[in-house]
Amino acid sequence: MDVKLINPFVEALLEVTESMAQLTGEIGKPSIKVGDDAQGVVSGYILLNSSSNNGSLSITFTEDVLLDIYQKMLGEPLEQLDDSAYDLVGEITNMVCGGAKRRLSEQGLEFDLATPSIIKGEGHKVEHLDNKPVVVLPFTFEKGEIFIEVCLNR
Repeated sequence: MDVKLINPFVEALLEVTESMAQLTGEIGKPSIKVGDDAQGVVSGYILLNSSSNNGSLSITFTEDVLLDIYQKMLGEPLEQLDDSAYDLVGEITNMVCGGAKRRLSEQGLEFDLATPSIIKGEGHKVEHLDNKPVVVLPFTFEKGEIFIEVCLNR
């Protein structure tokens, strides 16, 4: 997968977490996903479609990092994940996709974005396009991890 298609998602996630939650993350080594298991407890999933590309994106959060983001963005602590935390995952997914869409548009790539779906629960699965590689981008923050999974077919 072309790095020009991946970097907009990296930049958008780091921009959202820094501007909205004052969190600085470090990106780890990208890898190709094997299987459908998510590496966290809740994922935002969104379809990415255009006339020449189709794909999907998921953003998966570990519990501790999501609770930290919730407190920093909304100004109140949350003891355990609830519907308001899941809604926040949807909003973050929208913001990251919107930022990536803007950056991709500057490269001449236009995408339509669907409404994100929320998939939750320990051991949940995130299924992308059949037989297409999925790039996993791990991000480490002080309180936990976020994983972006991108699957694009040109």
